[in-house]
Amino acid sequence: MYEAPDRYKRLISARLPGGESAGLAAGAPDDESSPLRDVQLISRAQLAPFFAIANIAAALMMLPNLWGVVPKEWLFPWIGAVGVVNVGAMHLARIQSIKCVGRSGKRVPMWQMVAEVTFRALVWLSLPITLFHTMDPGTQVIAASVMAGLGIAALGLVVVPPCVTSWMVCFTVGIGGVLVLERHSVPFQHMLSILFTLGVASFGVLTVARWSFHQLKTNADVGSRSEGASLLLQEYEQRGVGWLWQVDAENRVTYISSRMSALLGRPAQQLLGYSMPALLGGHAELGRVLLDKQPFNALEMELATPRGTRWISIAGDPIIDTAGRFEGFRGVGSDITEIRQTQERLTHLANVDVLSGLPNRGRVRQLLGEALRQATVTNVPCAIMFLDLDGFKPVNDTFGHPKGDAVLRAVAKRLVDQLGNVGHVGRMGGDEFAIVIGDAQSRKMVEQMAEKIIAAIKEPYVIEQMEIRIGVSIGCAFGPIDGATVDDLILKADLALYQAKDAGRGVARYFSSELQSEQEDRVRLESDLRSAIASNQFHLVYQPLINAKTQKLVGFEALIRWNHPQRGNVPPNVFIPVAEETGLMGAIGAWVIDEACRSAATWPEPITVALNISPKQIILPALPNIVSEALARHKLPGNRIELEVTEGVFLGDNGSTLDVLKRLRQLGVGIALDDFGTGYSSIGYLNKAVFHKLKIDGSFVREAGSRPENVAIIQSIVQLAKSFRMSITAEGVESAEDFERMRDLGCDTIQGYLFGRPLAYERANQMVRGLGAKRMAG
Repeated sequence: MYEAPDRYKRLISARLPGGESAGLAAGAPDDESSPLRDVQLISRAQLAPFFAIANIAAALMMLPNLWGVVPKEWLFPWIGAVGVVNVGAMHLARIQSIKCVGRSGKRVPMWQMVAEVTFRALVWLSLPITLFHTMDPGTQVIAASVMAGLGIAALGLVVVPPCVTSWMVCFTVGIGGVLVLERHSVPFQHMLSILFTLGVASFGVLTVARWSFHQLKTNADVGSRSEGASLLLQEYEQRGVGWLWQVDAENRVTYISSRMSALLGRPAQQLLGYSMPALLGGHAELGRVLLDKQPFNALEMELATPRGTRWISIAGDPIIDTAGRFEGFRGVGSDITEIRQTQERLTHLANVDVLSGLPNRGRVRQLLGEALRQATVTNVPCAIMFLDLDGFKPVNDTFGHPKGDAVLRAVAKRLVDQLGNVGHVGRMGGDEFAIVIGDAQSRKMVEQMAEKIIAAIKEPYVIEQMEIRIGVSIGCAFGPIDGATVDDLILKADLALYQAKDAGRGVARYFSSELQSEQEDRVRLESDLRSAIASNQFHLVYQPLINAKTQKLVGFEALIRWNHPQRGNVPPNVFIPVAEETGLMGAIGAWVIDEACRSAATWPEPITVALNISPKQIILPALPNIVSEALARHKLPGNRIELEVTEGVFLGDNGSTLDVLKRLRQLGVGIALDDFGTGYSSIGYLNKAVFHKLKIDGSFVREAGSRPENVAIIQSIVQLAKSFRMSITAEGVESAEDFERMRDLGCDTIQGYLFGRPLAYERANQMVRGLGAKRMAG
């Protein structure tokens, strides 16, 4: 087998092995540098003496054969020319193997090497071919045999197949031509023997050339990949991405990166031979996975270091030799301390409602799940209360959100005071609260608690010397009696809350069989929804989005509204959950997408339209096709539409959800993460590389003026978004102070009543056209 020279291996650099590996021999551009081209030049130089000696020796063999037949004044110059040409070519090959390899080497064109070989063949053949007809038959046979045998000298060219082909063509054409011309003087059996020799030589040399080239190409590819991998590993360690480690079959360290040794505060040489689990604090889980001798990934552990407590993550694969024997582990590790600290901060943010300081919706669900599991095990019922404030909307509309938020905080405090240690209070969002009671064995205690809460919430609130009065309605369900799952129990509590609202508000109701009528009304609402879809009872309103720096209109958020013929305006938070549960969200969502695209298509290019996508809708595989068809139907570029999703879309198996989001991004559509910080926030969601924008919930914005911690939270969110190259939209901006604060904190886009409430299409269109007129005037 042909083995590439050692010098070639030292010349391989990290270059792509695929497209360049053909090099000179496979038709690659002449100015392309590759490991294969380098080894061809080096190997050609090593074989050049053999090729030159073969040519000169064959010429000397012809000398006695031609002596007395060819004039001496022709014979000696011919032998001299053969010698000079071959010695010169040998010297040139050696020079090129030194100066023309590597990235900085001068390129040797393929045509030049082929021309050189062709010239040497013509020089050698010139005299025998020219004077072949003057020779006697015996001399002709000898001359032709020597020329046929010289074809085998092409073995010295096998590393460059085109040169082999050129050499063999010259000798085949030359010998074949003179034999045909002198067929009457050369005996047939001699002619057949010469042609057979030439054919075998041609076939054999070309076969060896192809095989040799394949070996060179394979060595070049493997060498390039190996060197490339080595450079990548060096880059991995030098850039501080992580560290590498290796242990033997006894889990003793055989290699560890200097970055890790620095973290442990000891030189790398001192760590060799030590037990890996012992070095890392005797972590039991690490010892277990190493003992299993199976690949493992993302094993996180706490580590005491001279720099304090750190968190690291390691992964490893077993080393198995060719005989199948286990020889240890090798793997990678990284310091994830900062990532965990960020995750812990975001987890806290995800579990706490910023406005009230209470557990938020996600945390309430977790608490209810824990209580329900405990109730199932102990046979002691738990309870969930849903509370909806009565008369709170006029407070916001009349006194503004700042006073409304102050009322919500006061309500939260009263609820905590009334509940004590009996259970947990959480805020579900808006003016909705929830109470989880772990031990609800005494139904009377729960009922008395509900009455105390109703009475406490009724008491007036004095906000900035202004008396405000509100009430509360309560719906309650017991688990696992009324529902065996969190969702079922929440649904039953919701039904009880609806009944409390219908009963005149300010009362508590408990789920029972009598609530079936409520369920029937829900069924009627489903039927009305189907009719609304068929008769097009929905419409969109548009809330302006403003550039924080220029205060110019950049787009709208499209919001769905339903004007029911009998019910009147049905809020989205009433009919959207029903649509999601009954499978109607797909049809409603498709209509919203089409209507938003239709509106956006009537406005000039800078104006974008954002719309909310339901978690039930985002899991539909057909969603990207629906968006694509709507864009095509209205001839609208994808970047004019932005889809807003909440973190709730990642609560379940998010593999298909992530796939849908990525397909939407391929259409050019923007994907925004809505209400960031109020749900199940995690840095893991942002690392999916599908979001281009974060929307800060309005509760953060409105509290920023009075709560310094809110400013710090917003700053953290903005920094986090910028690190992921996302833009930031601040919602709920209602005052000039809020606007200036959000702008100074780095928010890119502003949304809120300060710049406009949701508008009908006609009003929004007037706003856009007014903007266009201002631009033209400008």
